[in-house]
Amino acid sequence: MTDRTDPSSRKGFPLGLTIATLIAAGILVWLGAWQMQRLAWKTDLLGRIAALQAAPARPLGPVLDSLAQGGQGDFIRVKVECPGLGAAPYLELYSVRESGAGLRLISACAVESATYRSILVDRGFIADVISARPQVNPADRTPVALVGVLRSPDKATFVTPPNDVAGNHWYSRDVPAMAARLQATAPAPIILAAETSSNPGWQALKPEPLPAEIPNRHLEYALTWFGLAGALAAVYAAMLWRWWKA
Repeated sequence: MTDRTDPSSRKGFPLGLTIATLIAAGILVWLGAWQMQRLAWKTDLLGRIAALQAAPARPLGPVLDSLAQGGQGDFIRVKVECPGLGAAPYLELYSVRESGAGLRLISACAVESATYRSILVDRGFIADVISARPQVNPADRTPVALVGVLRSPDKATFVTPPNDVAGNHWYSRDVPAMAARLQATAPAPIILAAETSSNPGWQALKPEPLPAEIPNRHLEYALTWFGLAGALAAVYAAMLWRWWKA
C-alpha cells in the first residue's frame, strides 16, 4: 500500500516543477541578497560623500604617496597646481548627465610625488550640443590652481563600447591607455575630478566631480526580489497542497 505521508512515493509527484521552483526561488533570493550588498555599499558611499562636502582640500602629493603605500585615495578632496592645464591636450570621454549626453575632457597634470609623476584630470562636462572646444597649446605652461576630488576609475562592463584610441573617442576611464595617449609618465592609478574650472573664462566647460543626486533604492529592489521569492513559494505550496488532496 502507498504511504500517503511520503509525497515522494506518490504517483505523479511534480519533481520537475519542484526543481524548477527551487532554482527560480534561489535566483530570486540571490538577487535580493545582492541588492542588500549594494545597499550597504551605497549607504557607505553616500556617507563618504556627505563627509566630503565639508572636508578641506589636502595637498595632492602626500595623498598620492599614501595611496602608493596602500592607503585610501577615493573620495578625497585635494588641491594641486597644474602647469598649462587650461590649454593642455585632452581626450574626449563620452558621458551622460541629467541634462543629457555630452563628453568630459581628460588631460594630464604633472605632479610631485615619490611614486607618481602625473595624474589624469577630469576637467569637466561639455554638453553634446556644444561643438566648440578649449584652445590647445602645449607650449603654454601657465599654472592652474585646481581643487578636486580623487575618484577611482569605473571599470568597463560588457555593455561598454571599446575605446577608439585613434579617433579620440573614449567610453571608459582606462588610465594606462589614456596616460599613454597623452604621453603622461608614471601616472597615478586614480583620476582627479575637478571642482574648480581649468578654463574659468569658458562657461561651457562645467566641472562636475559628483552627480547632483545619487539614488539609493536598493532596499526597495531587495524587498521586491524577496517578495517575488515568497510569492513563488506560496504558489508552489498551494499547488502542492492541491496535489496532496487530489
